Amino acid sequence: MSILNVQDVNVIYRNNEKSIHAVDSVSLSLEKGHSLGIVGESGSGKTTLAMAMLRLLDPASAKVTGQAIFNDQDILAMDDNAFSKLRWKEISVVFQKSMNSLSPIHRIGDQFESVYRVHQPHAKKEEIQAIVHELFGLVNLGDRVYTAYPHEMSGGMLQRISIALSLLFRPALIVLDEATTALDVVTQGQILREIKRLAREIEMTRIMITHDMSVVATVCDQVGVMYAGRMMELGDVREVIKTPAHPYTKALVQAYPHLKAPKEDLKIIPGALPDLSQQVPGCIFAPRCGKCQENCLSHRPVRQQLGSRTVYCHYPEVNV
Repeated sequence: MSILNVQDVNVIYRNNEKSIHAVDSVSLSLEKGHSLGIVGESGSGKTTLAMAMLRLLDPASAKVTGQAIFNDQDILAMDDNAFSKLRWKEISVVFQKSMNSLSPIHRIGDQFESVYRVHQPHAKKEEIQAIVHELFGLVNLGDRVYTAYPHEMSGGMLQRISIALSLLFRPALIVLDEATTALDVVTQGQILREIKRLAREIEMTRIMITHDMSVVATVCDQVGVMYAGRMMELGDVREVIKTPAHPYTKALVQAYPHLKAPKEDLKIIPGALPDLSQQVPGCIFAPRCGKCQENCLSHRPVRQQLGSRTVYCHYPEVNV
């Protein structure tokens, strides 16, 4: 059963001089209990897409269109009061360096209690403590954390606290936006193992936004590859990474370092991201694509279904 169905979502940032088409007609779906990783280089629109779905973009500077059906409700069409009842209770988020959002002058347990009472104002202190201690156990934190201050915790512990906070109401969907990027390699591995374990234990449905292909390969079962605001390829993570159908996906995989591969095998993607304030009639990746042909520059690729995956390319790899 689909828990989230995104159809033709667009985000246009506006200022006095020009408009930036940061997300361009993106569609995707996510089944309950599954995980979707969204990858792409910096500036590809990954975080903007997540911010649009979470209703965190300022309407004065960002125009959002399209549909995002969450449990049969279009969250982009809701009024603010209706969505505020869903936020954190049904949909929660863990941002990069989200530990910085914790108040440095309040104990961690008190901050959990404050968040909990936003949706359950009459909850008893003992009830909240029991829930929070259970969550701390899920993310491998000791009970002493409840009475500690943020400055007494390491970066890895603070990120675990942020994950526990996102689980406070056992939401149906969790968005993790570069949730492990600020951590060292060892701590990042520990957090990713905790996320995998939580996914098994509590059937955690999640979207992971990252530029790191290895994170998606480790903890997600589906992947969406974005470039310059557009979705390039969407499908099973193992299939997409092992046999990319879109030239950009292939280039992205080849640009990622492998532990056992010779350094000479590492390839870069020539060129740079396009100016998103300009209209692009064809494929947005065409100027950097080694397979580019004349119609790639003049006609936008339509959606193609190759087995279980979706590809937006005139000339995808067919032997997948």
